[in-house]
Amino acid sequence: MLHVDMDAFYASVAIRDRPELQDRPVVVGGGHRGVVLSANYPARRYGIRSGMSGGEARRLCPRLVEVPPDFDVLRPVSKAIMESFRGFTPVVEVMSLDEAFLDVRGALKLFGPPEVIAERIRSRVRAEHGITCSVGIAAAVSVAKLASRRAKPDGVLAIPPERFVEVVHPLDVGELYGVGEATRQRLHRLGLMTVGDVARLPVAELRRMVGGHLGGHLHALAWGADRSELAPGGAGTFGFGEGVPEGSMGSQHTLAVDTRSREQLARELLRLSARVAARLRDADKVGRTVAITVRWSDFRTITRSRTLPEPTDVTHDVYEAALLLLDTLFPLRLPVRLVGVRVQGLHRRRDAGGRQLSIGEADPGWPDADRAVDRAAARFGSSAVRRGSLL
Repeated sequence: MLHVDMDAFYASVAIRDRPELQDRPVVVGGGHRGVVLSANYPARRYGIRSGMSGGEARRLCPRLVEVPPDFDVLRPVSKAIMESFRGFTPVVEVMSLDEAFLDVRGALKLFGPPEVIAERIRSRVRAEHGITCSVGIAAAVSVAKLASRRAKPDGVLAIPPERFVEVVHPLDVGELYGVGEATRQRLHRLGLMTVGDVARLPVAELRRMVGGHLGGHLHALAWGADRSELAPGGAGTFGFGEGVPEGSMGSQHTLAVDTRSREQLARELLRLSARVAARLRDADKVGRTVAITVRWSDFRTITRSRTLPEPTDVTHDVYEAALLLLDTLFPLRLPVRLVGVRVQGLHRRRDAGGRQLSIGEADPGWPDADRAVDRAAARFGSSAVRRGSLL
C-alpha cells in the first residue's frame, strides 16, 4: 500500500510559476478574517500551520505573503496527478485534492518493488507539475499514512510489517492515523503516552477506558492491523467521480524566460508531445483529442483542442496537432510563460483498432520509430535517443 501526499499542495501550486516567492514564507488563504489553507515550508518554520487564522499567521511572520486559493487551477492539477497514479495501478482511493492511497500489489512485476514505484511517482509529479510529494509504504492504510507524514517533505519511507513494532511503538500516540489532539490529550491523561503503551494494554481494558468502538479501533491501529483493502474512487465532492479515470494524459512546462518565439515554443511542444505519447504507449492507450495549454506572462491561461481523425499514441501525430493549435494563437497577444500538451478521450489500444492506410498512401514509419525510441529508453535511459531539433 502506498500513501502519496503532496507537499504543501495549495501553496506549492500557487507559487510554482512565481520564482520570486520560492524562498519566501507564503500561505494560501488567511486574509483579514480567513484561515490558512496551506503554508509552504519557509512559512512553517515560523510555526504557521493549516487551520490557523490569518491574523495569527501574520503575527508570527509579519513579512508573510498571502495568496488566494485558485480552485480553477488546483482541481485540474489534482485530477492530472490522480490520473498519473492510475498509470501504475487502477486501485487508487482518492482522499482529497492532495492525497491518495494506491494498492500496487498487482503492479510489482511490471514496475518493480514498491520503493521503485514510489520514486517513479515522485519523479513524474515533479517533472510534470513542478511540485513535490511524499510517499509512505506499508501493508495497511494507517501505517502508510503515518509513513508518508514522517517522510515529508519530498521523501519516501517504508514501514514493513516486520519493523512495525520497532519503528511505530516508540512514537507518541498522537502519530496514529485519525488520532486528533483531543483524543491524544485524553490518552495522555490516562497514562497512554506512546503507541506501545496502547498496544500493550489488553483490548478489553482499553475498551473499558475509552469506549468499545474507540478502544477496538485504537488497538488495531497500535498493531498496524487496520484496513488493507482500498475502495477505488472516492473524494467525489472534489469532482473526481467515483473511481472513473479522467481519460487523459498530459504534461506542461514553465519556461525559464517568457517568450514570443514560435521556434522555441514549437521545440517545447515537441518535447512535451514525446513525453505524453511515450506515457500513452507505456499504458497501452490511445487518444483522439489533442489539447494545448498556454499561460501568458500575466498568468492568464487558455486551452485549445483539436480532434484527430483516428486515435493515436504516435509522437508525430500529437506534435502536429499541437503545432497547428499553437499557430492559431499567432500573433501572440503577450509573451508565453507556460505551455502544456494533453491527449484526451483515452481508451485501450486493443479497443481502438488500427487505422487503415488509404490506397497508395505510404507508411511514414513514425510508429516504428517511436517503438525503437521506447526500447532504447528502456535499456539506456530516457536521454539515450532524442530528436535532433531538441539537441
